[in-house]
Parts: sequence; structure tokens; C-alpha cells
Amino acid sequence: MRWLVGWSSTAAGTAAPGSAGAFDLDGETLHPVGSQLLWGDPDPLWAVGDWRPDEVRVIKADDQSRIAVLGICGASDEELRRGLFTARGGALRHLTAWPGSYTAVVQVGRRVTVCGDLAGARPVFHTPWAGGTAYATAALPLADLVEANLDFGHLAALLAAPDVPAALRDTTPYEGVRRVPPGHALVLRAGAREIAGYDPVSSLAVSAPPADPDHAVDAVRDALVEAVRTRLSAPRHVPDLDPGPVPGMGPAERRARRGMPVPGIGADLSGGPASATLALLAAGLPGRPGTLLGHGTGERLLAVTFNDLVVGGREAELQRAAALAENPRLHHVVVTGGEELLPYADLDGPLTDEPGPSLVMAARHRARLAAGSADQFTGHGARQVLDAHPARLADLLMDRRRRHLVRPVAALARADGSVLVPARVYGAARRLARTPYRAGVEALAERLMRRRFEEPKGAVGASLAALTWAPPGAAARWLTGEALAEVSVLLGVEADRAGTGVQRPGDHRARAALARYAADLRVLEQAAEIRSQRLHAPFLDNQVVRACRALPEALRVRPGARAAILRTVLSGAGVTDLPPGWGVPTHASSAATARAGLRVSADALQDLFSRPLLADAGLVEARVIRKALRAAAAGSAVPLDGLTDLISLELWLHRLLARRGTCWTGTPARSRAVPAGITPRRGALAPGA
Repeated sequence: MRWLVGWSSTAAGTAAPGSAGAFDLDGETLHPVGSQLLWGDPDPLWAVGDWRPDEVRVIKADDQSRIAVLGICGASDEELRRGLFTARGGALRHLTAWPGSYTAVVQVGRRVTVCGDLAGARPVFHTPWAGGTAYATAALPLADLVEANLDFGHLAALLAAPDVPAALRDTTPYEGVRRVPPGHALVLRAGAREIAGYDPVSSLAVSAPPADPDHAVDAVRDALVEAVRTRLSAPRHVPDLDPGPVPGMGPAERRARRGMPVPGIGADLSGGPASATLALLAAGLPGRPGTLLGHGTGERLLAVTFNDLVVGGREAELQRAAALAENPRLHHVVVTGGEELLPYADLDGPLTDEPGPSLVMAARHRARLAAGSADQFTGHGARQVLDAHPARLADLLMDRRRRHLVRPVAALARADGSVLVPARVYGAARRLARTPYRAGVEALAERLMRRRFEEPKGAVGASLAALTWAPPGAAARWLTGEALAEVSVLLGVEADRAGTGVQRPGDHRARAALARYAADLRVLEQAAEIRSQRLHAPFLDNQVVRACRALPEALRVRPGARAAILRTVLSGAGVTDLPPGWGVPTHASSAATARAGLRVSADALQDLFSRPLLADAGLVEARVIRKALRAAAAGSAVPLDGLTDLISLELWLHRLLARRGTCWTGTPARSRAVPAGITPRRGALAPGA
């Protein structure tokens, strides 16, 4: 894990004598474990973890003004200096407009500004502390700092309504630790905090001017190419030296067995359009991207494909991946996985900053990444930034663009085979377009109170269920009445505020879905982390997200829009030789893989829920979950996404409570999150408990 942490106090001079950046609180000197100090008092900042030298840059204009950029940033030192001068006046957006994925921190006098990203893959957290505010790019260090207990209200909302920002608000699993929303920055002035937005959102008041589709796609191409080029231009890194040969193993097998990535740059190649686009762009840009120094031997780009030997259905994608790998600038590696790499098969793993559904898939991804390179491109996030959320149909109706509904509705009708589909979809979109945000949140609160959880059937059912402001989570049906009542009351309070009522429903749902996916990808990156390896998801870069958001909705809602856009991106970059069927959606279902994993790991999961911590927290009844697990393993129609949410949260709680370390050093005592554990509780959840 890599993170940065700092604080802003109400008064200067609180540092411990003789220890720059440390804090002296009642005789206790605090500083992060394994940290490097970027700047000192009165508002210190540390970088913690295995940062590469080129990933941490600090530019200083004078004694009162400096900027730190952590991550992959395509701006030169001179551009950072100009950005610092501009930020003195309070401007923020330009700090997030450089290519790459990074966190920018600006200090001007006693004012500290920390910019989060648009997707939510690089979040910022804060908490009141020592009369001021502490902030970090991870929540657990702040929870350790203030000895925060679990926020059971947040955990209940995470299960009952994970796609509803009004339920999650700005809370985290740790009581008192808050999250800065995506597209916002944390501004601290001598300890006082303010949350400032730096990117506009679509409004109901003014209709957005129609964008030119060709120019919008060209902008996506330019942003993607620049995102890939920024990674290729960064210094190459060689993992730790191989300690020696192992009889019967070649160098690649030895590195994979020891969890060491291959030196250089690689890419996932699943056969889908997103990963293929990044692999072909990285292999096609000048500079021989596979080499360590960018010149010389002409080493090829390493392309990694995962082949599931247990569950079939992806044969066509594997064939397309093999056809793409015939490119002479690609070296293709296929990683196979049996029952030991099914979901839920490996319940051991590292503690992550927050819980997420990816915890049950970590071993599967770790096996694939172990065969990858020190810098590995992934296509994660392409679906969320390019595809149209079904709620965008309501946005088209609000803009009086009914004719653009013909193609998506016709595709759903063909998939369902019913002539009633167009009327049903149009009616649902029309109702959503006429429903205020407040009424949508209140409707969800009532559904939770009355325990109305209808399971959508097929593509049409899923699309109709998505045509709402606020849907219940798949795990909500298994929560206790007390937990659902708490979330319902919380939603009622948020509905009274109705702060996001000026947004369009489609844009609102798309942003929420992207934030949830980015948060889970961050969990996956930590749970499946390979030492000395960096995962790169260019589709979640700020500039790529901005370019994708500028795509016309009429273009997004067309069937096959994502593949068509990425084909145009590759064509503009000079890549035209694509295999037949490229971009065709696969018919393999992730549900089949999940069900196979539940069947294989049924006994281990029953043991996990023999005395679940979620039951001690008052969120579920143990017997209800065990019954649902048995039904799912037997093949019954059970919402598998909901079970994944429950299992991953239970795993995370076990790992958190088994932890004995802390993120801070200090005397005479070390502070740690959730110091008292979870005490069994019954009855209604207390607000903020």
C-alpha cells in the first residue's frame, strides 16, 4: 500500500522538539511508519510506502509555496511550477488536468489543498484531530490516528444501497473518518476544512449543447494515447534481483513462483476491446515500449491472458486474444486457473483499506498479475466511462431526443423477444424523467422499510430496474429489520436536503456507478498486490474520464457503442488489422464462475459464517446467511452479487480485527483502529455508531 498523510493544525509550533514533522501530543511523538517527510512544520506531509523515486515530486516556489505530486503525472517540472503559481489564487481544475493518475497537494502559506480524482480511484480522506484536521489518501491510517471504531451505519448502507450516494454520504467504515467526493478537493486553512468542487456537473436548468460525435471520439483517442504515452515515458523499473535458480524452473516460472513481475511494461489481453486497445496502443507507440530503457534490444510488450479451465464460455475471446497476440511487438503469455483460483477459493489475504467485492476474487487476479510486468496496463473502467447507464434514456427524454431511444430499445426487444418491451422501457424512462430526485430517494426508503426486493429477470428486467434514482442493493434482502430501518431513516434525512436534485438522473447514476467501481478497483489493487508492480488503468485518468463524459448521449446508447468507439480510437492511432468478431460481447456469465466457486468452497464459507461478525454488529442473522449459501451452492436462484457483498465484508472485518499493527509510531502508546473490537449488539443501530 502507498499513501500520503499530513495534517493542518490551528496553530503553528506544535511539532515535537528536534523531530521535523512529528507531532507532540501529551508527551507522545507521532509519525507514520516507513515514511519519508516531504515537508515539515507547521503543516507536515509524508509519503508512506514503496514509492518509486520518479513517483514523488516536490516543486518549491518560495518558503511559502510548494506543490507535491505523487503518482504518474505527465507534467514537467516547469508545468508544475506554473500550476503552483496559478493555484495561489484559488484555481483548482488545472491541477487535475495533466495526463496520468496522481494526487496533487499544494501548500500556500497556511492553506493546504489536496485534490482527489474524478473517478474515485485516488480518494482523499480527512478527520478532525488535535484541534485541526488530518488528511490522507487512505482511511485506515486516519482511523488508527484517532482510534476510530467501526461505523455500523455506513456498513449497513454499504449492503443496503451501495449505488446510492445519499445512503453512503461521505462516510467510511471508520467512525469520524470522512471521504472527499470524486471531483472535489479538500482545502485546509490553519486546520479549518472546506470541500470544494472543481469539475462541473450536468444540470437540469440548462440543456447541454449537442456535441459533435466525431470530435468527441477524437478527444477520447487523444486522451487515451497521451495516457499511455505518459506511462511509456516514465523511467523503467526492475524488480528486486532474482535470488537464484530453482531446479526445473525457467526464469519466468521462477519469478511467478516468487511473486516477482517481469521487468519492463506489459498489458492484460483478455480478448475484450478495452484491454486490447491499451495493449495495441502501448505496443504501437514509438520507443519500443517493452524495453527497460526505451531503446536497444527491441524486447516485445508482454501480453497476459487468463484462461479459466473450470468454467467455459470465453473460447471466442481467447481466440481473439491469440489472434491479437500474433502482432510481432507482443509476447503472449497464457495463465491457466483451476478450482484453486475460483472465487471464494482462497479466503486468506492482506488487509485492505476498505471492504469491496473484489476481495473474493483477489487470488484469481494475483495469479494473473504474477505473470505480468513491473508496469501492467489494465482495461479496468472502460465499461463505466464509455457505456451508457440505462438511466441515460431518461436524460434523452428530458432533452426531447426521443428518436435516439429507437436503437437501444430495439436491441432489448430482440434480446427479450417480446413486442411489449418498447412500451415498457419507454414508460419507465418517462417516469424517471418526471420523478424528482427527492421522490426517488424517498421511494427507496419506503422499499427498504417494507422489504420489497423484486429480482429483475433478463436484460430487460435489469434495464427496467436501473431506471430509477436509487435502487436497493442485492444484499439488502438479507439484512435485519433494524439495519434496514436505520438506512431508511438516513435516506429520509438526505431526501429532505435534496442537494443533488439539480443533476440529471442518467448522469447521476453513471457517476455513482463509476465511483463504486473505482473504489472496488482500489480494493482489488491492494488485495492482489504484487511487490514491485504497478497497475495502470488509463480509462480512470482524469483527462480520459473528462473526454468520455463529453461523448454525446445519443452515441453512448447505441448497441455496441464501446467497441465502435475503441475501434475508431485504434484506427486513428494507425491500428486497423483487428480479428473478426472484435468487440462482440461475450456470452460467458460471471454468475457461472461465482456459482462454481460457491459450490467448491461451500464448507469454508459455512465455517466463515458459523459465528459471523456481521451478526454481532446487528446487520444480519447468521442462520439466514447460511441458508442462502446452501441454496446458492445447490444452484437455486439467489442474487450472487449480494452474497459476494456479504462474504467480502465479513472477510474484511475478520482481517481488520485480526490485525495487531498500526500505521503510526510513538511513545508511550500506539493508537489503532477499532481497539475494542465488535461487541455483540441487538436493537436499532445508533446513528453514527
